[in-house]
Amino acid sequence: MKAVITAIGGFVPTSILNNKTISETVETTEQWIEKRTGIKERRIAVGKSTSDLACGAIENLISNYDVDTSEIEVLILATATPDHVLAPTASKICELSGLKNAFGFDMNAACSGFLYALEMGATMIESGRYKKIIVVGADKMSSIVDYEDRNTCILFGDGAGAVLLEKTETEYGLMKSILKTDGSGTESLIVPAGGSKFPASMQSILHKKHYIKQDGSFVFKRAVEAMSNISKDVLISNGLDADEIDWVIPHQANLRIINAVSENLSIDNKKVKVNIERYGNTTSATIPLCLWDYAADFKEGQNLLITTFGAGFSWGATCLKWGIMRQRKSQKSNKTIQKRKVFEPQLS
Repeated sequence: MKAVITAIGGFVPTSILNNKTISETVETTEQWIEKRTGIKERRIAVGKSTSDLACGAIENLISNYDVDTSEIEVLILATATPDHVLAPTASKICELSGLKNAFGFDMNAACSGFLYALEMGATMIESGRYKKIIVVGADKMSSIVDYEDRNTCILFGDGAGAVLLEKTETEYGLMKSILKTDGSGTESLIVPAGGSKFPASMQSILHKKHYIKQDGSFVFKRAVEAMSNISKDVLISNGLDADEIDWVIPHQANLRIINAVSENLSIDNKKVKVNIERYGNTTSATIPLCLWDYAADFKEGQNLLITTFGAGFSWGATCLKWGIMRQRKSQKSNKTIQKRKVFEPQLS
């Protein structure tokens, strides 16, 4: 028995934060941002929470595919930006999305969160105990970004993606995964305050310790090395050669990282799916949003390689053979046309 993706949904906010606006608030230029990161704009969830983003992705999935919410048994939410430290954001999502027969829980593995959650969901189905699981990756990164910090404010955006996992006895579905953790990298990519080690205080707020801090050059080097090596390892683990991979779905952190990884794997860039120019780094949402954006390109029986790297350090890779999607409710686009709005960051 294996787990296969049978439906996909996605959601991005309407508000746009483009490079021009950022260049007016910190010392940089539109051209520099795009050259260094590959990002042109990112979406910002004004007045919305992570649960709102996740519910939007689930609603998109349910509205486009023939899915009975009463049959969903589990909801796994991958997020680094929960609505609250307590209670779990997954609980609110289950309520708002009408998943009355599902239990839900949060998982935080930062940018690798969705891949970790996907592996957990697949394992639960392979156990035979569960038949239908929704896995969501959602983050409101704008809630932990300092828009006066050029090192981080150019990188991150908000969004959510969701997939339905079901059991199958066919050859389709998730193959073997390899997941890794190295806690020695924790301080290189972190939100220092707000947790149990450094609770909120006047000093933590004054010194902006509730915003994400990053050693960009160090994280960049580790990401290229880790994603390249673990992708090679997972190909070997699944008995696949690089030329047997039809599509690569990499974490969308930086276009230079993506290009370096594909070069190290000797995989043509044409096979690598990229949407970072429109969304930036949405952390737990990058992989499912990429699957959502390019779902029409994936054909039954094709081999996909997914690889990620994030805070923790957490990283991993998996392969999956694309299966048969659930019946669509209509032939309309699975993206809702939304009026785009320009977002102006509020600076302290």
